[in-house]
Amino acid sequence: MSEFELSVRACLADPGLTYRQRVQALALLAENALPPPVVSEDCTRAQAKAVVHDMGEGNAPYRPRYVLPDYATALARGSAHLELEAPTTLDDALTFLLAMYAGVPSITGYPVYLGDLDRLLEPFVGPESGVGDAELDAALTRFWRVIDRTMPDAFVHANLGPDDGRVVRSILRVDAAQRQIVPNLTLRVDPERTPEDLLRAAVQTTCADGKPHYVNDPMMRADLGQAYGVVSCYNSLPYGGGAHTLVRLDLSASLRFAEVPAEDWLERSLPRHVELTAELMAARIRHLVEQTGFYRHDWLAREGLISLDRFTAMFGFFGLAEAVELAGVGGGGAGYGRDERATAFGHRIVARLAELVAATPLPYCEATGGHALLHAQSGIDSDIGVTAGARIPVGCEPPLYQHIRAVAPNHRHVPAGISDVFRFEPTVGANPDAVVAVLRGAFAEGMRDMTFDVVGNGFVRITGFLVREQDVAGIAADGRARHASSFLGAGSMVNQRLSERVVKAAPGGTDQALAGPAG
Repeated sequence: MSEFELSVRACLADPGLTYRQRVQALALLAENALPPPVVSEDCTRAQAKAVVHDMGEGNAPYRPRYVLPDYATALARGSAHLELEAPTTLDDALTFLLAMYAGVPSITGYPVYLGDLDRLLEPFVGPESGVGDAELDAALTRFWRVIDRTMPDAFVHANLGPDDGRVVRSILRVDAAQRQIVPNLTLRVDPERTPEDLLRAAVQTTCADGKPHYVNDPMMRADLGQAYGVVSCYNSLPYGGGAHTLVRLDLSASLRFAEVPAEDWLERSLPRHVELTAELMAARIRHLVEQTGFYRHDWLAREGLISLDRFTAMFGFFGLAEAVELAGVGGGGAGYGRDERATAFGHRIVARLAELVAATPLPYCEATGGHALLHAQSGIDSDIGVTAGARIPVGCEPPLYQHIRAVAPNHRHVPAGISDVFRFEPTVGANPDAVVAVLRGAFAEGMRDMTFDVVGNGFVRITGFLVREQDVAGIAADGRARHASSFLGAGSMVNQRLSERVVKAAPGGTDQALAGPAG
């Protein structure tokens, strides 16, 4: 048999796959039977050396990696494609959204963006609606369960905030009660608009099930405009558009294969590797736009719910900590995040990379000025010996406030998302106000995104997505999991040693040094 036939037969007979997982695996096998978009020999060599990585998106791009439809417009005017009129009640709105989600593509096969759910649903729960809190919680509980059971993938993501309202409060209650990994959640935080008790309620939900993730809304709006969404893990992109592709650059491999001093690498070798990464991105974008014609024929484009001029691409990077180590900067073996000189050099690398990416043109990226958005890519399950994004290596994280100050300067350069996971001890739940103070202080310090998980609540945040510890144990026992993302999480738990994250003591109050102006 051919290698392709053997792979297909193995997929068909794999007892660890559900029907839907098998269909998706077969689709990827078929796509990868085609040749990839043509790139130069230098770009091919960079991929072979794992300096540049296409994230396994497939050889023949036929749908964008991430799509952020304009759900508000769809709800306001209905959909010819779905044969649904504009909803007038909460039940109709929830039904409309579930029907729409089924037709939203992404790299995972499931929608990675469910919309700004509180903003979308708040008009349907006003005083005239007759929907009380009990009815609202019950309706959203049913909605939550259907999302998890029909879209079993933790990259399915919804947004909340920054404003208060009945729906956001209900979602936080429902999410804590259901303890699902789907959907993932982000809460936008604006110091002028997000009330203290809403943040407190969100923190209590995070203590229960690891969600939501928190984002600095004013910082995001300054970079991406008013209309943006946080999708998948913690990837921020234009609303009504999205990202054609995500290609990543391993900074540590870039420096290793350059075989030059660190300063020469920054000035000469890194720019070349940025060019090669952009070359691969451009080839994939052109194939998607010009050969498959997705933006001409997909129903979302036909109904004006996405637009090509609202799309961009994501330039990912990882391995910053290892690049700093290879450069030999700092002393005492403390490394990036602990040694002042090493940390400062890491900041220089990210700033230089951001400068290069902003100066590198890419086709069909009009949403962001004709270039990609920089993204601190948080690793994949097969990564071994290299740290996600711009994070401090697992097991080497310093105390909480030192950790925040070490990573915050990078956040200004990474508009498409950057995340640092802070693991707290279980007693943090007894003092949510202290965590609220940490969140506000971290955003004032210049952090863009902030994520934390709590030891002992049964959930582990992998990158931006979650797994349940019981699901990881199930994979180890019989090789099965209902959520496709749990397989990725199980691999990351082992290869990235995520159980060894340093546990932060529960914060006892504010740190005045975290209350200054944004950096």
